Amino acid sequence: MAYPQPSFTKTQIDKAGKTLLENIDHVQSHLVLTNWRASHGYPVNTFQATLRKRLKSIDNKAIVAQRIKRTPAIISKLRRFKSMRLTQMQDIGGLRAVVDSVKHVRLLQNIYICQRLDHDLVWVDDYLKQPKDDGYRSVHMVYRYNNKFATAYNGLFVELQIRSRLQHAWATAVETMGTFLGKALKSHEGEQRWLDFFAVAGAAFAHIEKTNLVPGYEKLTTIQTYKMVVEAEKELGVLSKLQGFAIAAEAITNSTTKGHYNLVILDSLNKKVSVSSFPKDQLEKATEEYAKVESRAINGDKIEAVLVSVGPIETLRRAYPNYFLDTRAFIGIIQRIITETKKWK
Repeated sequence: MAYPQPSFTKTQIDKAGKTLLENIDHVQSHLVLTNWRASHGYPVNTFQATLRKRLKSIDNKAIVAQRIKRTPAIISKLRRFKSMRLTQMQDIGGLRAVVDSVKHVRLLQNIYICQRLDHDLVWVDDYLKQPKDDGYRSVHMVYRYNNKFATAYNGLFVELQIRSRLQHAWATAVETMGTFLGKALKSHEGEQRWLDFFAVAGAAFAHIEKTNLVPGYEKLTTIQTYKMVVEAEKELGVLSKLQGFAIAAEAITNSTTKGHYNLVILDSLNKKVSVSSFPKDQLEKATEEYAKVESRAINGDKIEAVLVSVGPIETLRRAYPNYFLDTRAFIGIIQRIITETKKWK
């Protein structure tokens, strides 16, 4: 397989990034960005081979996934970080290792630190020592690629994420809920109550794994944190939504119809999920039907609705190929927290 190589100078690449912020449809800038993205494929692939070898001695059931950051995600990040240049973005090429426990996270991290690579380790973000205030926890290691046999790729960044299964369950749930709510929760977008729920859930998971606590929740005991999770889950109906969304996503992706927009209706009373699909040219009709269902909810029907396109569902599938919408692990932990809280009462 022939991998693309960088065809433009850094100046041209950075200029393309700035141009796309002002004109998303600029053709030449898209060509530059596409080539720059694709050029990360070779470094990511070689890192993936090394990662699998190193995991054999640690966790033979570990999950490995690799990805090239999507164009919309790249542009969104450039918008959020105004001073960032496209050539400075360190996670265009990324790999993820999902291992059994925090102990395994540390074992793999230490192997990478102690058994040196030809590539330069330029940055480590240890979100287990210092969790993000949104509840995110894992270890990120950023390398600058260096290969004397493939010099065209030298200098490109590759990011390795190492997570425990519990940390990955949390992240999968955030991605899933964000997709159906139509908000990038992982980028701090969306309703504050949802952001707060996942932050306190992350804090509870930190208690379970006995790692450093999430900022803002450090002074709470385990039971206090668990109670906050239970209260927030009850208010938002998190578990029923996640279960319903997983069913809906399967129906959407397995559908033989040409639906582009999908109206997902969650009937919590009867524990049913229905999906109505609409072609791409029927957004207006889909929106009208969405409004009708919302009106029923306002008038007392125990239903909730979301309108989602196939695009975000497919994006989620690519981002989580081995855990696509499988929020069962997250649901199981939240149910366990609810059970433990009842015992304390």
